[in-house]
Amino acid sequence: MSGIRVLLADDQPLVRSGLRVLMADTPDLEVVGEAANGAEAVRLAAELAPDVVVMDIRMPEMDGIEATRRLTAGPDAARVLILTTFDEDEHVYGALRAGASGFAVKDMALDDLLAAVRVVAAGDALIAPGVTRRLIADFVAGPAPGPGPERVPAITGREQEVLTLVGRGRSNSEIAQELFITVATTKSHVARLLTKLDARDRVQLVIKAYEMGLVAPSR
Repeated sequence: MSGIRVLLADDQPLVRSGLRVLMADTPDLEVVGEAANGAEAVRLAAELAPDVVVMDIRMPEMDGIEATRRLTAGPDAARVLILTTFDEDEHVYGALRAGASGFAVKDMALDDLLAAVRVVAAGDALIAPGVTRRLIADFVAGPAPGPGPERVPAITGREQEVLTLVGRGRSNSEIAQELFITVATTKSHVARLLTKLDARDRVQLVIKAYEMGLVAPSR
């Protein structure tokens, strides 16, 4: 099986070098290019067709959010894993809306970072738990959510329950346990929600849950 093609986008050469060395020792990952800014990341992605772009948020010329928006705009687009730090959490929602498929914190364990790349490459979505907590806090402090549960279109009561728990950052196994259903059934509900709500991945389901007013974190 061919390896996962990775493009690294970060304006710090030492960060890119460290990630390249890390992935060079990992048989299923292949670094196909490096970009020092968002504009270069967009250009190289068009040339190199990576599976995953590991993207910093703060870069010159074009930031990671705008680069993510451009990278994910077309069909068969590369998936974007954002590397963030806690002082960049205010940018997380913008990156979610731009189409990012995952978030990892820069100080996470190396094995966890590699696992995050694999998760995103496989078509799943990943938000580091710390980022999820900050994201919820941002929504609590921000504008009121959308129209509310009563106006959620075309989803069943059970699907609404699943979407609510997805919005709270629960995994499939946690949802299954809480709703007393199997993991396979949970996956089926999530798949139907992706289709019905025209969501790209699980990260966008989190957005939908907040916009529809299904998630009401405690204050």
